[in-house]
Amino acid sequence: MSTADMEVVIGFEFLKGRQGEIVVKELSVAANNMNDSFRLRSPYTMTSQGSDENGLNWEDAHIAYHDLYTVVSEAVAGFAHLYCYGI
Repeated sequence: MSTADMEVVIGFEFLKGRQGEIVVKELSVAANNMNDSFRLRSPYTMTSQGSDENGLNWEDAHIAYHDLYTVVSEAVAGFAHLYCYGI
């Protein structure tokens, strides 16, 4: 694996939580020959809501929020250099 193959970029979209905190809604991981995207469910029970800014909605998801750490860890395993786009 060359040095270029060891780099991965992580990007994410978020919504504001109950107390204004950042709550990841969608996470993307991209490298030279790989691109994965993950949509997370709400971390707590709430009425359906979304964002007018980015069009995200909590109901559009397939991964439990408490699995975020595991998803990111497995997606970037084997990459030596991690870069994050955004905040």
